[in-house]
Amino acid sequence: MKRTSVFVALALVFCCVPWALMSGQDETTVKGLITARAADTLTLRTADGTQVVTLTDSTKVQTPKGLGLRKQQMSWTSLIPGLKVSVKGTPGADGKFEAKTITFSKDDLQTASMIQAGLAPTEEKVAANAVKIASNKESISVNEANIAANKAQISANDEEVSRRFSDLADYDVKDQAIVYFATGKSVVAEKDRAALTKLAGDASSVPGYILEVKGFADSTGNAAANQSLSKDRAYAVVNYLMQECKVPPRHIVSPGAMGISNPVASNETSEGRSQNRRVEVKLMVNKGVSGGN
Repeated sequence: MKRTSVFVALALVFCCVPWALMSGQDETTVKGLITARAADTLTLRTADGTQVVTLTDSTKVQTPKGLGLRKQQMSWTSLIPGLKVSVKGTPGADGKFEAKTITFSKDDLQTASMIQAGLAPTEEKVAANAVKIASNKESISVNEANIAANKAQISANDEEVSRRFSDLADYDVKDQAIVYFATGKSVVAEKDRAALTKLAGDASSVPGYILEVKGFADSTGNAAANQSLSKDRAYAVVNYLMQECKVPPRHIVSPGAMGISNPVASNETSEGRSQNRRVEVKLMVNKGVSGGN
């Protein structure tokens, strides 16, 4: 009886091992550059071509933490076009790839965010150097060299933008809301919450929608403070959309801080600065989903 039990146990082990091996073989890793983002999918440019990645509520977004194997969980809003990612998951019969984990480095996220921000920090350095030339003629030669170096960097970054986004999919903007802020503040005012709530409600009936969130600042204060303030404003809106409007995180994409780039009015007047202290929220659908041209 004892020998029979042992035989049965061994038989079960040998039957289960091939099944386990086959299950493990289904999981693989795809590496590439995000070129398009929809609510339920990412499009990657890989070494082998284009790969569509399916996102689910159980997909984990993470970045390495320290030198060990630990991972830090990241927001879905980090998945922006231009970001290099490593996706672990399982391929489907339809050619899509269902993501279990999406991993990227913080350095790559910073690079992608800078590109999304329109190279504003580099342009601010050029402007700062120009001011120094006007105020200190003794440093003209040094500043001119710095300006030339910064212009060269802008040119190189422009080439990088073109390379990364040459095949970036177009989006149809279905609707938008603009939230304005007081000087130095990042709190969403009561009067703007209704507009965000309405936009989120309208979005829920649009298949495959995403909400793009961009934060801006006026020219008051220094560049570093404005960069940080525009980021705080963007994430204040993101938090309101997720917590109060119940928008699923994977339906929101935020490029982070835009600083003082793309002003909609002159920063020379109080009224103009009030228009530039804003967050733009756009309800968008990938043209491949909406059927646009």
